[in-house]
Amino acid sequence: MELHIIYTDSNVVLSKKKYAKWIQIQEEFPDYKASLGPWSFNEVIDYLEGEYDNLLPSATIQVKALSNCSDNTKELTWS
Repeated sequence: MELHIIYTDSNVVLSKKKYAKWIQIQEEFPDYKASLGPWSFNEVIDYLEGEYDNLLPSATIQVKALSNCSDNTKELTWS
């Protein structure tokens, strides 16, 4: 399974939904700014840990939480 990191005007969202093109993400998120992926879970964790030192809980915990639930998306949370 792979993830997208989706940047919007109001938050950063992880999505495990499959998108053929970035335009589909833009259509789903009206305040879409940019997206990265699809990346493996480990690539997402590495990227988030390198870019954001204030994620709470950690990037690993947030990515694993998404992988273990039935939801397709999860907003990242910060300290």
